[in-house]
Amino acid sequence: MKQNVGGIDKIIRIALGVVLIVLALMGIGTPWTWIGVLPLATGLIGWCPLYPLLGINTCKTKESGSGQSS
Repeated sequence: MKQNVGGIDKIIRIALGVVLIVLALMGIGTPWTWIGVLPLATGLIGWCPLYPLLGINTCKTKESGSGQSS
């Protein structure tokens, strides 16, 4: 799996996932707050299964060979 989640996207996913899981554990909201497991997992793993289908990649790629001096 090639990473496709990076930067601010990753931070938002992790934060949103944690908030939703905490709400679920506190009994606030509906059982749908357990959906927070998904953004938390995709943020921690760095890969979202929907992104390739939508052609999205928020992870910066490292170009090999550039920026090297002799």
